[in-house]
Amino acid sequence: MFLLLIGILAGGYYGYAFYQFAEDIQQPNLVDHRLEPGETKAAELPVWNGKERVNILLMGVDRRGMKNSGLPRSDSMMLVSVDPVTKRYDLFSILRDTYVDIPDHGSSRINAAIVEGGPELAMETVSNLTGLDVDRYVITDFEGFKHLIDAVGGVEIDVEKNMRYHDPTDKGVYDINLKKGVQRLDGTKALQYVRFRHDATSDYTRTERQRKLMSALASQMKSGTTLFQLPSILKQVTPYIQTNISSMDMLKLAGLGLSLDTQNPGKYQLPPMGAFHESHRAGSVLIPDVEQVQEFIQEALQPAPPEDKEPGSTTATKKTPNDTQS
Repeated sequence: MFLLLIGILAGGYYGYAFYQFAEDIQQPNLVDHRLEPGETKAAELPVWNGKERVNILLMGVDRRGMKNSGLPRSDSMMLVSVDPVTKRYDLFSILRDTYVDIPDHGSSRINAAIVEGGPELAMETVSNLTGLDVDRYVITDFEGFKHLIDAVGGVEIDVEKNMRYHDPTDKGVYDINLKKGVQRLDGTKALQYVRFRHDATSDYTRTERQRKLMSALASQMKSGTTLFQLPSILKQVTPYIQTNISSMDMLKLAGLGLSLDTQNPGKYQLPPMGAFHESHRAGSVLIPDVEQVQEFIQEALQPAPPEDKEPGSTTATKKTPNDTQS
């Protein structure tokens, strides 16, 4: 997950440990790049100048039962948009039942894009939905997510309610059993927390929990204790992360990550409420109004006007889609 990665990337200040980490996670250790007809290799990314907004697609994949020649399913998709000028990041959770056009593969749920064409096709599909340039990605899987959380000593979360679910696969390894209340979740428990979707509102509240946990991790990663442990953390998580972000861009993101405002990120659901309708054309899916989705995103990314203050307030305020989106 990129918000955790932002903090981990601060390991650039630890020299060789960071260099080795940056080189290793650029290898296709989780998902192979799938070449299109006539293509010889993945397109080389332009160097990020460190001044323009950067959009990075985060994918948590489910590799259980995956054949050697296949590609994993995308269990979760988030888009992180980072503004280096305002030092702000916005996190958009993409509902996995969103029914979209996947270039050259017809229409399907958005999480099928990575199966049809790897991370490159997933990025193109998300770009078409959001209207943003998305050309960078970070991938981890279930086991990788657990190692990431354990490597930083767990994360403190207020679990909203008791959560129980029996997963019939893998002999109960991925069963969910959480108690309500504030607690520090280890990797196994954190995975249970972000995977639980057996609420009345299903994936809507699941993605809300994912945003909540990622924000808590981002804040924790800036603590002095965690930064001190970075060389060890980098070594532990290397086998479980894959990205196409270059070593040079990682260095720039490392410096930016330490200055990001992790207390007040924008946290949104895509498509937002009111910008889709439910359909049963391919099971139960969500048909987004792409124009409304893109308008919503542009409004969310607008900086707060400096003079828009509430009476008696000393800080600028702004009414954004976040006022109505959990």
